[in-house]
Amino acid sequence: MKNLPGRLACAVMLAIWPALAPAEEIPAVSIAFVGDVMLADGPGKLIRSGRDPFAPFAKILASADIRIGNLECVVSDTGRADPEKPWSFRAHPRVLPRVKRHFDAVALANNHSGDYGPRAFADMLERLERAQIGYFGGGRTLAAAHAPLILERKGLRVALLGYNEFFPRWFEADFDTPGIAWSEDEQVTLDIEQARRVHHADIVIPVMHWGWEHEPLASDRQRQLARLMIDAGADAVVGGHPHVVQNIEIYRGRPVIYSLGNFVFDGFDTPATTTGWLLELQVDRAGARAFRTTVARIDREGTPHPAAPSSSLCWNVGQSAAGACPSRRSPEFVEKE
Repeated sequence: MKNLPGRLACAVMLAIWPALAPAEEIPAVSIAFVGDVMLADGPGKLIRSGRDPFAPFAKILASADIRIGNLECVVSDTGRADPEKPWSFRAHPRVLPRVKRHFDAVALANNHSGDYGPRAFADMLERLERAQIGYFGGGRTLAAAHAPLILERKGLRVALLGYNEFFPRWFEADFDTPGIAWSEDEQVTLDIEQARRVHHADIVIPVMHWGWEHEPLASDRQRQLARLMIDAGADAVVGGHPHVVQNIEIYRGRPVIYSLGNFVFDGFDTPATTTGWLLELQVDRAGARAFRTTVARIDREGTPHPAAPSSSLCWNVGQSAAGACPSRRSPEFVEKE
């Protein structure tokens, strides 16, 4: 090349430069998921007193690019409790600044969002919007409840979908009635496909409310639906509702965390029901690349506290199962930059 005329040499170099230049690094986005967040009763009283039940996990939550929790109550000062339910949860709107401080969005598809009726549910949607807290798995119409929430970080478009599988089903949205998204296989598959085709998502993650309470292992139905969703294009599946953590499965190289257990919730007193996980999931354009759990021990007031790192589980892309976590300084786990 040194014998070529100057201009020709420059032209040749420009032509081959893309092949010589290193490939652009794909940025990783970290998403923190927590399980059931119930802000009535004890946690509500704690917030009213000026305290913050999320404070022990504030640093971990703040380190994530996206923070997601399952809001296991309605937030409103209106409506009437469902007389058919043994437990109905309604949190005062004063809790929303605490939610806003620690979370970017909340999942609404669960069996307590409708505890105080459609009017209270619609009121909650307005309050979440005014507080600029994203939500998914619920909406003012059936179509809105099934639409993904798109959160963009570092140029990566992450779609979050939410579904409930636990009765009562009358919480479900209708074509002109506010409510939650109910899980039906054909519709869930369509929603995942449309999240990519219509909403141009790079990553699609369904957040499920499913399974039997207090069961440590996922049911046949959970496993069937999780595999259906991944076959349809989901990059990971995250679940809750059983009030205990459940097993983790890697299916077709994609993680399924069947239940994160409780996170902020009082009224439980067994080791299993007072143990939850905060999940830190790393994703890029290729999909899920790693995750780490941090164990939460929940005190009598319903406040979670991080447990010793030795009890955490981790996974990296290419591994067939989750295992004990390496040190956070280890290159085996990719930290947020």
